[in-house]
Amino acid sequence: MTDVDMPEKIEDIEIRLLLEALYSRYHYDFRNYAMASVKRRLRQAREQLGFETLSALQESLLHDPNMFPRLLGYLTVQVSEMFRDPAYFRAIREKVVPHLRTYPSLKVWVAGCSAGEELYSLVILFREEGLEQRTLFYATDINQEALAQAEAGIFGLDRLQLFTENHRKSGGKSSLSDYYSAAYGRASFDKTLRQNVLFSDHSLVTDAVFGEMHLISCRNVMIYFDRDLQNRALGLFKDSLARKGFLGLGAKESLRFSNQAAAFSDFVREEKIYQRLAA
Repeated sequence: MTDVDMPEKIEDIEIRLLLEALYSRYHYDFRNYAMASVKRRLRQAREQLGFETLSALQESLLHDPNMFPRLLGYLTVQVSEMFRDPAYFRAIREKVVPHLRTYPSLKVWVAGCSAGEELYSLVILFREEGLEQRTLFYATDINQEALAQAEAGIFGLDRLQLFTENHRKSGGKSSLSDYYSAAYGRASFDKTLRQNVLFSDHSLVTDAVFGEMHLISCRNVMIYFDRDLQNRALGLFKDSLARKGFLGLGAKESLRFSNQAAAFSDFVREEKIYQRLAA
């Protein structure tokens, strides 16, 4: 090994040790996340938090409980928008909802809910389709700060133009402005949208099956997992779905090459919506 290679080799060791420390100390497991993504985020955290090395960051993580939520903010992605990829939500509205209407009660799980954009999108969609009152929504994330933001339901007004356009393209049956009030540069979404929502800390890496769901939406989360962790998450979704329940993934995600593929059929292939097989 050349001297040029040594710093990166040392950094790889530091990353491995830091992730082990994070798991041992706080029970958050990032060891099977895609390494290129983890490395990029940890470098950013080290620089912005003011540490010379990742080893110094690890020492702080172990001895200062206040460092954990700060680091978690770098390791978990909180980038989304309401009705993101409108065609996905239109497919839910036009193709999935007719099936869901046949159930007297429904359970919907938004896994990796971030700050709540996708959750509110689905609740609004279900309200517009007359299904909200018979539905219990579960919104989960590993980041407590993100869950608090989701439960607050407050977004910057500068984001509302995009949200509104997405809602329209998704087949919205009302004006998005019907669901929020605006003041002081912020949009506060109606608290009644949260009346059937349970917010909960849940990890796709370490936690178990989460009820029996009719629809699970987990979009743009598994792109950060390695293959083994993707298979674990998909197995968790399979075991959490009712027979003939639906699973929605992100545009760059797929069941096709997973070890859970045989348990699902393509329902709306182009929008990555799958249905669990009855058997």
